[in-house]
Amino acid sequence: MEQSRISDDLNSRGYADLGPLLADSDSDALTALYPQKDSFRSHIIMQRHGFGEGEYKYFANPLPKPVVSLRAKLYASLAPIANEWQDCLGLEMRFPKTHKEMLARCHAGGQTRPTPLMLKYGEGDYNCLHQDLYGEHVFPIQVVILLSDVSDFDGGEFVITEQRPRMQSRVEVIQLRKGHGVAFAVNERPKLGKRGYYRVKMRHGVSQLRSGNRLTLGIIFHDAA
Repeated sequence: MEQSRISDDLNSRGYADLGPLLADSDSDALTALYPQKDSFRSHIIMQRHGFGEGEYKYFANPLPKPVVSLRAKLYASLAPIANEWQDCLGLEMRFPKTHKEMLARCHAGGQTRPTPLMLKYGEGDYNCLHQDLYGEHVFPIQVVILLSDVSDFDGGEFVITEQRPRMQSRVEVIQLRKGHGVAFAVNERPKLGKRGYYRVKMRHGVSQLRSGNRLTLGIIFHDAA
């Protein structure tokens, strides 16, 4: 990954295209896991909770090897950026260098449930704007990877909003390709203004699918309480 370009994009836009992260065969292997109950700890039907339309499943431990590998590798690249954000916002807490250490911090704080998940959308489904926080210990950047081929569906764009103080919200619509990922801010990120850095609130979601089926992998680096 181009570290400097990713850092610049996250700082200026709140998200960064990470390019290809999974080969087609790995994407297909993860997709094949979705019907298997033993691979997941929780199955959420969005409509029941007012989250949108569609469904998602949180992986159970032990996580699939590609997910463990992605979590560790991506975290190592994103942790320096997360710590830069802490500096910009005047926050003393720093994130550890390795994902293993980050998980140890979460588990010591009672956040022990794994958070990587797969999200499934069919025709008419969508995901309301939201944030994936899950507890006190929150790593400020997360990643989504498209597992489906773009020819398998129409619509279902990934959407990010940026709520700026005393201003109207800004919206980004992002098109993904199979196996490609995007990193984006979980909650707040610093933005440079005329008087220094200030906080902007970020949310993300998925627009309504017009046809077909869409499956994605969500990589969240903190575990849940």
